[in-house]
Amino acid sequence: MTAEPAEDVPVWVPWAGPQADYEAVAAGTVLSCEVQHWLLQAQRVEHPHAGGAVVLHHWAATVPNGLAPVVLFHGGSGSWTHWVRSIGPLIEAGHDVWAVDLPGFGDSAPLPGVIDADGMLPGLAQMLEAQFPLQAVRLVGFSFGGMTAGMLAAAYPHLVQQLVVVGAPGIGLTDKHPFRLKGWRHLEAAQAQLAHHVFNIGALMLHDATRIDRDTVALHVHNVWRDRLPRRRISSTDILVRSLAQVECPVAAIYGAEDALYPGTLDQVAACMAAAARQWQGLQRVAGAGHWVQYEQPAAFHAVLLPLLAG
Repeated sequence: MTAEPAEDVPVWVPWAGPQADYEAVAAGTVLSCEVQHWLLQAQRVEHPHAGGAVVLHHWAATVPNGLAPVVLFHGGSGSWTHWVRSIGPLIEAGHDVWAVDLPGFGDSAPLPGVIDADGMLPGLAQMLEAQFPLQAVRLVGFSFGGMTAGMLAAAYPHLVQQLVVVGAPGIGLTDKHPFRLKGWRHLEAAQAQLAHHVFNIGALMLHDATRIDRDTVALHVHNVWRDRLPRRRISSTDILVRSLAQVECPVAAIYGAEDALYPGTLDQVAACMAAAARQWQGLQRVAGAGHWVQYEQPAAFHAVLLPLLAG
C-alpha cells in the first residue's frame, strides 16, 4: 500500500526505551524476537534469476503428514515474516513449510523490469517448478501475496493443488480506501518515524491498536525499508476475481472480520469470489482481527486454516 505524505501525528511510540533503541528500530535493523527464533531454525534456499535470487525459508514438519508442501506468500511491503506466527502451528500439524520473500521484497532481489505482481508470475512459476518438480503445492497467500497466488494459480494450474487467500485485495471493491497511511521517509527524527509506523499499523494491519508493541513495530519497519516495488497498482483492480475464474483447484478465503480494506463489505467479497471460483470452499471470518489476521489472532486463524489444509 503506497503511503501519502500526511499531516503530523503526535510523536509517541508504545514502548519506553533509550534513544539508541528508537533509532535502531526506525532504521529497520532490529529483528523481533519471534523472527530471530524462526530464522535460527530455517533452511535458507536461493533460487537464482537474472536480477539476483528469490529467497525461500524452509521449515520441515515435526512429524510429516505426507501431504504436499505448503508455500506461503506474504503481503505488500512485507516478507516471510508476515507469517512468523504461522510457522509453528503449521510444522506441528505435519506440514512442510516454505515461506517465500517475493521478488523485490525482503531478501529477494527484484526481477528485472518488474514493478507489480503480474510481472512476477513467470519467475515464480520457474521457482516452483525447480523447487517442487514432482508435485503441485498448496499455496497460501496473504494480502498482496494472496492476489499474486491467485494469479499464479490461474496462469500455471499444474503448479497449485490448493489455493487459500488471506485478506487479499484485487476484488474490485477498494477503489477508495477508508484510510490514509502516513508518509515517514521524509521525517528525520526516529521517534517521529516510529509514530507514523505505529499509526499505519493501526490504520491498516491490526484492529486492536493495543497489540502494537516494540516487536511488531520492529518487524514492520524491517520490512517496509526493503520494499523495492513502490509503484505497484494492480491490487486496486478486480484482477483476483478475474483470475479465480481460471483457477482449477479448490479455493478458500480467510479474512479478519475487521479488515480495514473491506469495512462492512466482506459479504460482497465473498459473493464476488463465489461467483468466480470453480471449486469454491467459502470465505471464513476471524473475529477480532484486522487485515493481518494471522498475526493478530493466530489461534483463531489456525483453527480455520489447518482443517482446510488437512483436506
